[in-house]
Amino acid sequence: MSVTFRLPLELEEKLREESPDINAEAREAYALELFRQGKVSHHELSGLLGLDRFQTDGYLKRHSVMEGSLTMEDLEEQAGTLARVLGPVRH
Repeated sequence: MSVTFRLPLELEEKLREESPDINAEAREAYALELFRQGKVSHHELSGLLGLDRFQTDGYLKRHSVMEGSLTMEDLEEQAGTLARVLGPVRH
């Protein structure tokens, strides 16, 4: 997929002086925003950025993005998985 948008010529020239690859910066910014909005997963973000899992973690940290906290549903699902794997709890 290709997305194109136009900038005023003066602004584009200024931005290209600061960063020659504004196309890559725009792609990264959009991918990061999609992740923030929950529209792409960590794995999908890694693919969009061409990074492995740990590099993606570092990328998110550098941009002050923390993945969502666990919900009660997440915790219940994990508890169920542990109960199936470990068996009943003995006191």
